[in-house]
Amino acid sequence: MESHDEKLAKLDEVISEFEGQPGALIPVLHKAQQIYGYLPEEVQYHISQGLRVPLADVYGVVTFYSLFTMQPRGEYNFAVCMGTACYVKGAGKLVDKIGNEIGIKIGEISEDRKFRLEATRCIGACGMAPVLTINEEVRGRLDADQLGELLDKYK
Repeated sequence: MESHDEKLAKLDEVISEFEGQPGALIPVLHKAQQIYGYLPEEVQYHISQGLRVPLADVYGVVTFYSLFTMQPRGEYNFAVCMGTACYVKGAGKLVDKIGNEIGIKIGEISEDRKFRLEATRCIGACGMAPVLTINEEVRGRLDADQLGELLDKYK
């Protein structure tokens, strides 16, 4: 596992690569999230200082775009779509099943940092409702029984 200093050195390299370029903030944030796994306040501040961008602008981008997160992620990130089609087809039951099986609520990460549970807005796969993503993999037409089998695969 990389130390804080090693991660900071990598982040400084990224900032140097993009420094002075218009539109640098989003690619730097993306690479920073790859380095750290998320974007805590101290990383946002470091990027703000390095790119000479107001911290409020950095924070605004991080909180606006759903691909950025200020919370640590798990090894397996379960994101249940709560859009209308998914909700009507039982997405709430999926959230309950995951929460009960893993012992976490929406927005939480398991103690072993293996699982994180999130609720998302529509992901555009309404024909497959209810839908969830596990990291970047989309799974659809799920019911609670299928979900139990799927969770067992990741435990």
